[in-house]
Amino acid sequence: MKAARRRLPLRDHAWAYVFLAPLLVLTGTFVVYPILGSFRMAFYNWDGFARATQWVGWRHFLSVAKDPFFWSAVRHTATYTALLVPLQLALALALAVVLSELKLKGANAYRTLFFIPAVTSAAIVGIVMGLLFGDLSTLLSRALIWAGWADQPVNLLGDPRFALYAVIAVGVWHSFGYNLVYFMAALQSVPPELYDAAKVDGAGGLQRFAHVTIPSIRSVGVVILFLAILGSLGVFDLVLTLTNGGPYYSSDVVSTYVYGYAFTSSRGSTQANFGFASAASIFMGVIVMGLTLLQWLALRLTRKGGSS
Repeated sequence: MKAARRRLPLRDHAWAYVFLAPLLVLTGTFVVYPILGSFRMAFYNWDGFARATQWVGWRHFLSVAKDPFFWSAVRHTATYTALLVPLQLALALALAVVLSELKLKGANAYRTLFFIPAVTSAAIVGIVMGLLFGDLSTLLSRALIWAGWADQPVNLLGDPRFALYAVIAVGVWHSFGYNLVYFMAALQSVPPELYDAAKVDGAGGLQRFAHVTIPSIRSVGVVILFLAILGSLGVFDLVLTLTNGGPYYSSDVVSTYVYGYAFTSSRGSTQANFGFASAASIFMGVIVMGLTLLQWLALRLTRKGGSS
């Protein structure tokens, strides 16, 4: 009996491993292997066509560390994340509370409308928004000139002062639907009895939100926060289609920086250099790993706080 009981878990979970096998194979082929390959390529000069034979050692890593354009891209990525994540999460949480608590007519239609941008291709959104920003810049320029606040036309995507912030505005609109769904799912897990008890105690709407809603979804909120951070750090499609990192690299982020060296001859380089791009991506990977460690520590602290 004991031997049968020991074999039972393996028998029960056998099909689970069978169904996981295709995912593990695809992940190993298209995620793990390319990551390991990028580590190897970082030590070579390679244009992506001929065989990589020119060993350069740690030269690419030193060049990336000394490149002001790389650190400028890191700063733009951090700015994008620091502005987009709070705006996006605040908007998503507010709408989730409204759609969950209030009895709105056509609430399902509102949810669909808010979620549609999230499932739309970022490249398509960038192209369409680029056209809209052209008309918006014209209208804004006329309004500012008429009010006496500007003496020349303003180009939101063509001006280094505004390009990154225009991309951030589009990013908030494009992807906050995911966080809206996450928050709505978290709010549905809050026991209604807690709200009823708070109402009996005389708590108002803001008090119920601060003392019931926030503590109840705190653990899920931390996960949503770090998912939003990691997602925003990898922004690429919107920047590429809206500004291509310009003008004058004012909206260049790490992803477009890596893309520029890996697939184009840019920044004074006569040909693409996968090795240099791999070194830059490894730098960014280390940053993301650090944020993942912070997520793990934050989750542990949150669970300890909830248990106490």
